[in-house]
Amino acid sequence: MKVLHTADWHIGQLFHEYDRTYEHQQFLDWLVQTLDHENIDVLLISGDVFDISNPSAASIKMFYTFLNKATRGNKNLQIIITAGNHDSASRLEAPKPLLESSNVHIVGWVEKDAEGNIDYEKLLIPIKDASGNIKIWCLAVPFLRMGDYPSIPGSENPYTEGVAALYKEAFEYATRKKQEGQTLIAMGHLHTHHAEPGDMNNSERPIMGGVECLPATAFPQDLKYVALGHIHKAQKIGGKEHIRYSGSPLPMSFSELNYKHQVIVFELDEEISNLKSVEIPVFVPLQRIPKTAQPWHEVVKILEQLPDMDNEIREKVPYLEVLVLIEEPEPALRHKVETLLAGKKVRLTTVKSQQNVSTKETPEFITQEKLSELQPLDVFGKVYQSRYHTEVPESLLQLFKQAAEEVNQTAE
Repeated sequence: MKVLHTADWHIGQLFHEYDRTYEHQQFLDWLVQTLDHENIDVLLISGDVFDISNPSAASIKMFYTFLNKATRGNKNLQIIITAGNHDSASRLEAPKPLLESSNVHIVGWVEKDAEGNIDYEKLLIPIKDASGNIKIWCLAVPFLRMGDYPSIPGSENPYTEGVAALYKEAFEYATRKKQEGQTLIAMGHLHTHHAEPGDMNNSERPIMGGVECLPATAFPQDLKYVALGHIHKAQKIGGKEHIRYSGSPLPMSFSELNYKHQVIVFELDEEISNLKSVEIPVFVPLQRIPKTAQPWHEVVKILEQLPDMDNEIREKVPYLEVLVLIEEPEPALRHKVETLLAGKKVRLTTVKSQQNVSTKETPEFITQEKLSELQPLDVFGKVYQSRYHTEVPESLLQLFKQAAEEVNQTAE
């Protein structure tokens, strides 16, 4: 059977406050075509279908329209979807009874019985061939929150050991059901050790100091494939070809400027074969000007040469990040850039200013005794001078003094 693994769609996401509906629709249309072109039997979506737990009606419609198109074009296609940390488990599972009649399976949360025992039957999805015979069992594990995984008494790391125990128990449960010629795969939405994030943003930042990172050894060895989500950069984990993040289909930050987004495709009989990545087209390019920070007068020359908008569809226009080398603070820098870009064929996202390090001097070492003698204004002046290599402007100095006086009056 042929399987396609994807994750982290984040439908409804804003990119620096720009709506991404056009990009998401282009990706979903491309995915429908790819499912057909690659003759895919099974589609795995490993969490973060939506960007927020309460997505808009338009985002929900886009998602279910995709499911309709995908299954209508291939009646035998089986789709397994797990919830990510951005998804609402209950909202995602709401249409579950209706969708299962179309071979679409959604697992939003870990269900338990009255005694608190995990119902592993609800996490186990059978995958059938065209004749209706079960060929694969999938451990469809969603994003795990506190209380979802087994409690391990005396554990040094309750999360890591608890999640590992859940995968072990789910695997053992599936093994008891598995028959000759059937194989096991798994899904997950979590951090793993040594996973390289696409960018350290809020959506994939480790919590609890990173103690929630799971080692590759936590996944039972006899799983033929582990389809992971949460990290936005496609990669294999622990040197294992069969334990992978598919990555997000759209760029989530400018750190992915030269990064190729992809889905993973492989064939699975009793063993995995023909594993490959299929590159996703760039629907809206990212543009950084200049490639490295330059002085303002040089940046102006480059921005002025950008093409005008003409009749271009705005949703297709590149996102732009501008880098400027500065000697001193430029409070109105973004406004200057916006003025220059009026009518240009770009959408400004960020203006990043970088200090000119060529003029940096060796910082003055201040002892504890000397520090105690300094007044707040002295500290402010030294920090300002070390960063911008010039004295504090009189206007800024007066503002600081005024603020200090107001603080003192409040304290009194």
